[in-house]
Amino acid sequence: MTADGTNSSDEEGHSSDGTGDESSRIIVHCDLDAFFAAVETLHHDLDPTIPLIIGSDPNQGRARGIVSTCNYPARKYGIHSAMPIGEAWRRCPGEPYGNAIYISGTRGLYSRASRKVMEILKPHANKFEKASIDEAYLDITESVDGDWDSAFALCRELQQAIFKKVGLTASFGIGPTRILAKMSSEINKPNGIFRILPDEIQEFFDDRPVREVPGVGPKTATMLAEWGISNVDEAYELGELALARMTNERFASWIIRLADGKTTNEVSPLRSRKSVGKEHTFDIDQFDSEVVLTRLSQLVTTVMERAHDMGVAGRLAEVKIRYTGFETHTHGKSIPVAMDDAEVFSRLAQQLFANNLHHEEKVRLIGFRLGNLEMPISRQITLQL
Repeated sequence: MTADGTNSSDEEGHSSDGTGDESSRIIVHCDLDAFFAAVETLHHDLDPTIPLIIGSDPNQGRARGIVSTCNYPARKYGIHSAMPIGEAWRRCPGEPYGNAIYISGTRGLYSRASRKVMEILKPHANKFEKASIDEAYLDITESVDGDWDSAFALCRELQQAIFKKVGLTASFGIGPTRILAKMSSEINKPNGIFRILPDEIQEFFDDRPVREVPGVGPKTATMLAEWGISNVDEAYELGELALARMTNERFASWIIRLADGKTTNEVSPLRSRKSVGKEHTFDIDQFDSEVVLTRLSQLVTTVMERAHDMGVAGRLAEVKIRYTGFETHTHGKSIPVAMDDAEVFSRLAQQLFANNLHHEEKVRLIGFRLGNLEMPISRQITLQL
């Protein structure tokens, strides 16, 4: 590990033509670090070392709202999205009991900052996909002539350009598949770069907990642990047939392909219009965000049950919020591979709601939509064991 947060093997010890597989693609995942909090820190000229919590007014720990997001100093206290704002205050109080800063957030700032970042990234990609307001996938295979060292250098240039032009830090992951690129971007956060070459995939998964794989929730990890499987390499060593008897055929097939680097490397600039969704209009417009969040969780359960009955999985979660006066906003987030796991989409929906709620307005309608659907014959993963 180098001093600037990158892994040293990415910068030396590999020949520039060491692709390992001529048919492989070079996929990049860009993830803006603590995006909402970072934008607010810039806008208000705040001290980045002081805990910053964005959400409803905590009312000195007596409020019933939730946390939208927070910066890294606040995360050291165990604060996270969708946590009750009162609990956040008890862990990390603001004035006069502590130095934490609590603000409600400014939606327009986030959209403008995101647009500026995407304008920096997009020209360098052969295929570009904005996965959410703070993350994107880039296929840069042709841009760098299949050269993995050039890919690393390009990510460093993009990282520096984002900081210089927008003032935000970003973490980059480079890999031959979407899911490997996304996992790579988590390795050296914040403001890091990590690369997985095609011939390093199995080494990357050595002693790698299955819980670190996007979409593997606590229930799935617990089920695997009951069979003595904690890491991806342990699952791989069992083989597909043995693993299928413990779980199911689709999961077994997917985990083997994951470790072999054979999951999807597709970056798509277009979203599928096919979706499954459900909405609920409240009899009385709601100011209590916890009531709305409870209803949203019920909608997610209903939608995922319907998707399961249809035999489909999805990559896109969308939350629709309509306020008093019929002002309506839709917020979405994509994941690397199609899933039909209700736990995964429940967490995504909660995060989208927490990050985008206008705390000063009453909610008239809440909705959830599962998009970018795939049929079982083509879907990459299901984790509902």
